[in-house]
Amino acid sequence: MTFSIVGRCAQSGQLGIAISSSSIAVGARCAWARAGVGVVATQNVTLPAIGAQVLDLLEREKLTPETALQRALARDPFSAYRQVTVVDGAGHTALFTGAQALGRRHARAGEQCVAAGNMLADEQVIEAMVQAFESERGALADRLLFAMNAAIGAGGEAGPVHSAALKIVDAQVWPVVDLRVDWADEAPIAALAGLWEAYRPQMQDYIARALNPTAAPSYGVPGDE
Repeated sequence: MTFSIVGRCAQSGQLGIAISSSSIAVGARCAWARAGVGVVATQNVTLPAIGAQVLDLLEREKLTPETALQRALARDPFSAYRQVTVVDGAGHTALFTGAQALGRRHARAGEQCVAAGNMLADEQVIEAMVQAFESERGALADRLLFAMNAAIGAGGEAGPVHSAALKIVDAQVWPVVDLRVDWADEAPIAALAGLWEAYRPQMQDYIARALNPTAAPSYGVPGDE
């Protein structure tokens, strides 16, 4: 049903996730990130609460990703149905795939990243994602999307995917990138990449508008002078 990659940029400290699923609105339930703290993917038969729980444990109790993940899963009587991956603010990783996860499933940690999926066409899909993320240079968003395209090239899900999302946090308490394709009959990852290309040149301007409206550029919309 889902494949994803969570990762950290060693140069910028940004944390992010790219994810796609056969289900509708994957970004609303499965992508969790907190600036300086960590990023979590909660997938398969999703319990969204696990994402916030892991991030809270990382931030408030200063736990390792592995300990935070295991503690959050211990609260869930149906943890065998979950697939969860974590990267913390220092690039440390953790991953879990329950025995009841659907279809062919696989997860692997790489250098400051974790890729995971279920209902996969082949386990090599996940290997391709990790290799792509580690080999690509540039912005974190580009590396995450490069990994998603590598997954498609390696076979992707066993069936069609319909939604995709990209979320990245930086120094601000809000995501600097939060883009979603909640439903597409085909190629949601390509549509997501198109959204990123449209948003990329405006991203810093929107940050500037939030932090100091008097110094921000105008977009020429009604009332914006």
